[in-house]
Amino acid sequence: MSNGAGKFLGGFLVGSAIGTLVGLWIAPKSSKRTKRLLRKSANALPEIAEELTANVQHQADRLTESAQKTLVEALERLQTAIAVGQAASQKLRQELSVSLTDSERNPPDNDSL
Repeated sequence: MSNGAGKFLGGFLVGSAIGTLVGLWIAPKSSKRTKRLLRKSANALPEIAEELTANVQHQADRLTESAQKTLVEALERLQTAIAVGQAASQKLRQELSVSLTDSERNPPDNDSL
């Protein structure tokens, strides 16, 4: 997970917890009822954090798979491009070799200059 996403997630969790506590504190309920709600909320935090962690891990795995697939495809395209370039280079080399051989066999006339 990137550093920016980690900071966002941490800020989101802290902000959510603070917002919940302030909301319960301000709410017009009895002290016992508020304490009970706070206790329930506090007990639910580990489960919420676990679900959130699993979700983030799943997303990271998907991104990793996607990046690997993209990399494999890019490498395949690069190998194809290299093979095409090598074939073109070989063909040009052969054409130049034939051209040089022909010019050695049939030198240009000096009279035509």
